Amino acid sequence: MKHNRSTVARPPHERGIAEVRDLILMHDDDSRRAGAAVPPDDWVPHDPFLSMMNDRFRKGVFGPHPHRGFETVTYIVEGSLIHQDSRGSQGVLSVGDVQWMTAGSGVVHLEDPADEKPVHVLQLWLNLPAAQKMTIPRYQDLQGSKMPIRKEPGAEIRVFSGSSGGVVGPALNYVPVTMADLHLNIGATIKQDLPGSYNGFVHIVAGTGQFGRDRVMGRQEQTLWLERTADVNDTVLTITATTPLHAVLFAGRPLHEPIVAQGPFVMNTKEQIAQAIADYRAGYFGK
Repeated sequence: MKHNRSTVARPPHERGIAEVRDLILMHDDDSRRAGAAVPPDDWVPHDPFLSMMNDRFRKGVFGPHPHRGFETVTYIVEGSLIHQDSRGSQGVLSVGDVQWMTAGSGVVHLEDPADEKPVHVLQLWLNLPAAQKMTIPRYQDLQGSKMPIRKEPGAEIRVFSGSSGGVVGPALNYVPVTMADLHLNIGATIKQDLPGSYNGFVHIVAGTGQFGRDRVMGRQEQTLWLERTADVNDTVLTITATTPLHAVLFAGRPLHEPIVAQGPFVMNTKEQIAQAIADYRAGYFGK
């Protein structure tokens, strides 16, 4: 007798935590307290992420400054942030909002608290593929109150980019990226689905929790890096809150491209960096 074989779907691979990192404090004075949640200059293990600062600052800390060749993703934790640039873009961001800025071919940018109170932000630098490094700059001001929400018992996941449990965020990507803002009550558990090829991390804004296959503990201002699983199609990351937990998850597809960076310019070759400096000095970025 001939039997038909039935296809049984395999459960997704459970992601583990490869490393837990404390915030690396880089500035600490009356006007600014800033630490590297994702340190710069360590690009290969972090690909496609370049750096992320956990930054509290007062008005006047930053003047106008140029960018080329990457994107900034700025999440407002506390306060309000005003931004404007040399191409005429401007706006105000409040708690829970995200500005997804594609610097591309180049802008001169200014960020400042909207009032005399300090602002607290997470700012991620996200690499652009070589083919899009000179793309036309664009802004996506993503208001947290308008983002789609995935609701689970005791948890809300606000999806800015990519997807979570079938809920899809609106951000447009040059690099496929998942960004989810996680709020869990004590004892709540969620599972975040991710492509196996994605590299990623969770940064804890407040609270404590257990993360990944081995229930690794994490606390406020720590960054937990996911294990690499490029040879696995589907994966999940399990998160359980041991106190009320607020965290932000980023995961993205690595580019595997050369990186040459100098200050606010991130390109693929030294010659491209020299051209970026020359173009900025010549006023091609605007003023």
